[in-house]
Amino acid sequence: MNIKDIHNVYFIGIGGIGMSALARYFKFIGKEVSGYDKTSTPLTQDLMAHGIHVHYEDNLDLISKEYRDPNKTLVVYTPAVPSDHKEYTYFVSNGFQVKKRSEVLGMITKDSFCFAVAGTHGKTTVSSILAHILKETGMPITAFLGGISEDFNSNFLLEGTDYSVVEADEFDRSFLRLSPNIACVTSMDADHLDIYGNKEELEKSFHDFIDRIEPGGKLFVCNGLPLEGITYGIEDDSDYCIVNLKIKDGVYEFDIRTPETTLKQVRFGKPGHHNLLNALVAFAMAAQSEASLQSLADALATFKGVQRRFSYQIRTDKFAYIDDYAHHPTAIDAVYQAISEMHPGKKVLAVFQPHLFSRTRDFIDDFARSLSQFDGVLLLDIYPAREKPIEGVTSQWLLDKIDGGNKKLIDKESIITEIKNQNPEVLVTIGAGDIGLEVQKIKKELQ
Repeated sequence: MNIKDIHNVYFIGIGGIGMSALARYFKFIGKEVSGYDKTSTPLTQDLMAHGIHVHYEDNLDLISKEYRDPNKTLVVYTPAVPSDHKEYTYFVSNGFQVKKRSEVLGMITKDSFCFAVAGTHGKTTVSSILAHILKETGMPITAFLGGISEDFNSNFLLEGTDYSVVEADEFDRSFLRLSPNIACVTSMDADHLDIYGNKEELEKSFHDFIDRIEPGGKLFVCNGLPLEGITYGIEDDSDYCIVNLKIKDGVYEFDIRTPETTLKQVRFGKPGHHNLLNALVAFAMAAQSEASLQSLADALATFKGVQRRFSYQIRTDKFAYIDDYAHHPTAIDAVYQAISEMHPGKKVLAVFQPHLFSRTRDFIDDFARSLSQFDGVLLLDIYPAREKPIEGVTSQWLLDKIDGGNKKLIDKESIITEIKNQNPEVLVTIGAGDIGLEVQKIKKELQ
């Protein structure tokens, strides 16, 4: 199916962060767009405000007549949709072109110079930085992001079609639908073991992804990963390296050493060494475009961030409230490192919502170790997402493994009361589930 021949695009799971970016794209280029999701969220409400109809019941009668012509309608679905979903079953059994989001991304980007960001952590931040600095330097790009960029208040950017920026998602092996010109791998920590079974299979899929890089393309890898590519790192022997790192007025200042030159006194404002690495690889990838190195380095200083990625909600001399999407022990460690560096010696309270029963089970001891670093932990029930409960896998099980006495299992209705009782100097909410919907309520109460 050629995108030019498509008149209608129907999304099953339109409210997902990646799906909604695609919906925006098709609406922007003049297609009729509609879709289903199981609940109303700020994302679906925003889609509706842009003229995209969304309904919240799996009901064939709610699919408009114009979307029932298989010759004019493309159906896009998320892997989280169950196989017995009525609308999904209808489209599959009636001869429609039904494609995963990753397949459609591959279709859209195949005629552009494609930058693909892979890794078990950091994809959204790297791709958002990359989109920002390419935009700031005037490059004609289209970007599909896995989060809301605070620089352009969207998960979608269309400034031209010469270059494209996409996240290469390892979940369900989705990234094997892409054929990038430039790619990076930020990390390969064990994750999605419900899909892969073991870490070895996960790593194999990354090698399969790398094999999909176009001839003459380039791969950037975080120094230390068991992959062959152009390396990046901090104060080491990497091909692209951050050196002379300092903190000035709460902002990082450093030099970037490249294979050809050194750029002096580069500034970047997002805390944490993981974010420094994210900025560095975004710069290294963008350096393969026609933009000048100095203009790319200058643009790093103006990057505001991504919603729910070490996002300051409140920041005063006496109190800071940070929100982060971290849902894996390695990511929680990175959040803790950033807080410790920017707020040394402060009393830190973490509110954590585990994401997925299988992930909690597979990394229970690592989660306990990561959370034990904080001065206090308020733990919510596990957010199930696409999963059914697993016997014995509960937040109480995790709570029992966390060291220290200042820990408590709470419900969402009690979050604000418990935070006020603790009176922390730094508060951080963490998790990939619906804890994100509580952030504005917490912020309003604490300001």
